[in-house]
Amino acid sequence: MDSQRSPAEPGHPPLAALAVQPLLNRDYESRPAVFYERLRAEYGPVAPVDVLGVPAWLVIGYSQTLDILRDTRGIWSRRVDAWRAYREGAVPADWPMRPVVEAGNSGFRDGANSTRLRGAWSEGLRPFQDRSMPEAKALELAARRYADELITELAESGGRTGWADLSAQYARPLPLMVIGRLLGDGADGDDELIIDLWRVMDAGPDAQEASDRLTARVAGVCEARTGNPGADLPSYMLAAVPDLTAEELTREMAMMTGLVGDVTGTLICNTITEVLIGETGTRDSLSAGMIQEAINRAAAANPPMANLAFRWAKADVRVGRFQIAAGDPVLVSPAAAHLDPAFTRTSSPDSIYSSRAHLAWGAGPHACLGRDLATTVTTIAVERLFERFSALRLALPADQLPWRSSPLMRGLRSLPVTYELADGPPEPPADPAAAGDEEPEPPSRDGPSPLARRVLRMMRRAQP
Repeated sequence: MDSQRSPAEPGHPPLAALAVQPLLNRDYESRPAVFYERLRAEYGPVAPVDVLGVPAWLVIGYSQTLDILRDTRGIWSRRVDAWRAYREGAVPADWPMRPVVEAGNSGFRDGANSTRLRGAWSEGLRPFQDRSMPEAKALELAARRYADELITELAESGGRTGWADLSAQYARPLPLMVIGRLLGDGADGDDELIIDLWRVMDAGPDAQEASDRLTARVAGVCEARTGNPGADLPSYMLAAVPDLTAEELTREMAMMTGLVGDVTGTLICNTITEVLIGETGTRDSLSAGMIQEAINRAAAANPPMANLAFRWAKADVRVGRFQIAAGDPVLVSPAAAHLDPAFTRTSSPDSIYSSRAHLAWGAGPHACLGRDLATTVTTIAVERLFERFSALRLALPADQLPWRSSPLMRGLRSLPVTYELADGPPEPPADPAAAGDEEPEPPSRDGPSPLARRVLRMMRRAQP
């Protein structure tokens, strides 16, 4: 930074006049490390990029990313009306990410509004994340049952040895089934709600219609909870913040379906992939029985949210050699930050434990409140998979796996494997009384439940 230059004189053209690198490109999708390092070499810790036709700053330095996430100086806003181009009507009406930034949920709020909604989230999630509580114990039993049912259905389709797509047949449908349970009575058995979630996340030609139906279904669930609360996430959020409106609750639950569904499904898939590739120490962690360590390594090596949602500068601020003007849009990139030597030199490849300083879950006032829930579901998914199969191998070379990338997410479109089932039926939960008053439902030895079978059948039909 040139300390003699006034902050009002950036020494470079404004963002809109800079030559920008397309964020979505072949390297970003298949070789992100190459793309991020090329940006770092040319621009330093922050680079101007094109996000589907809109210029933005991409922050790729570890310390700069952490500083922006913590926002101790109050420089950054998550409100879309802080975006200068948006206020001026310069953002195209058909920009694909416009519905995301206009969602109006807690992810795009500041100050007291954000604190109020995050308070509802914290209290609403607590029964499901505190493993001493009956709701958390029951959820773990349900997730284990869903995992076993999906594996059983997968094996029934392919045989004792065979081929499977662990993304479409396991990693992605499992969290969608968990979402139904979180939403409570009426939603947990709603196959169409789960399938519409799948259609939205798969971004196919009918994604917008599915999104509209999904919003309407979630709104119906939230409206019902305001008059008839139950032992579910929306009811607990309403109990924590009684003045939460049905409209606010609907926006938060719509956000939850995306985060739990896509982020957790991607984390499961990415963890399985890291184990099978075996280049980051994840396989060794799993072999040593440290499943949560394996997940941590996978989250650091390949975070599901490669880039975190937009925020906007409230005042001119220098980052690296660039001045970000008030109202400029910024993406921070945990995936790129984890490749920064400032981060990589802090951990030894020979260490038993990997760094907990990674940014896959964000940091600061917008850090992910559902981290424990996502980790628990992922732990169960990975544990059941490697217990039920005696052998799993990639059916493609690692560098040929098909990735589905967006400006925010990075996960596999498919995870083809060959497998061999272990001997014997799935074991029941180790502690059948763990769910308190709720009787456990062990996996059926006669096959998967109708829900698992219907969900997978409908997902296959939903594929383009």
